[in-house]
Amino acid sequence: MRRSFGRAVVMGLAVWAIGSGPDPLCGQVAPPADTGTPAPLAADSVAKRLLVNVRAVDSTILVDARYAGTGNFTGAVLPGYHANKALLRREAAAALARVERRLASEGLGLKVFDGYRPLRATLAMAEWARRTGRADLLREGYIAIHSKHNLGIAVDLTLVNRVTGLELDMGTPFDTFSEAAHTANAVGRARVYRAMLVRAMEAEGFKNYEREWWHFAFPIAEPVAFDLPIE
Repeated sequence: MRRSFGRAVVMGLAVWAIGSGPDPLCGQVAPPADTGTPAPLAADSVAKRLLVNVRAVDSTILVDARYAGTGNFTGAVLPGYHANKALLRREAAAALARVERRLASEGLGLKVFDGYRPLRATLAMAEWARRTGRADLLREGYIAIHSKHNLGIAVDLTLVNRVTGLELDMGTPFDTFSEAAHTANAVGRARVYRAMLVRAMEAEGFKNYEREWWHFAFPIAEPVAFDLPIE
């Protein structure tokens, strides 16, 4: 992992630190799901003050941090993911806990795949796309260079049965890079479940990214980016 991602990540972090609009690795502008201009990169001490473990806010929220293991689209643990944890800005985590309580009355709950993402991990995703000939994922908005995940305000998640913990059928797996994963592109139960997830999340202030049924962002004024490793 270190051999694959190390040099590109270090170069990308240096570019971010001085500010950049375009993708420092592939020359692509950031996709519409995320910010076109990078937010200021905050110190780790600021990250520790502003970010919180979502399970510390509500322990009934399940977490399956996909990038902390090899079960993700890169097939490797991403830099900065050292634990099966999901962090968010405190305001977003509090809102997520309200969503969990809202869903409880329907016998449902949340499982989080990703929350705050260290900047080095985002740069590693972009490097993977370039190295494997999948720059199309950057152009089409499936991999973002300036991601709201880096700001701690985006979360990837799904619905689960609150009793069994089993995931509901949402039509596609997490991180499916195709039109089938667009929120509106589902039929039957999957369409119903996606609508339920969107309705519950939007009721507490989150906004869905229409190309990914699992991706939601919470509005916070003047957000900053972080590169604090998840321990």
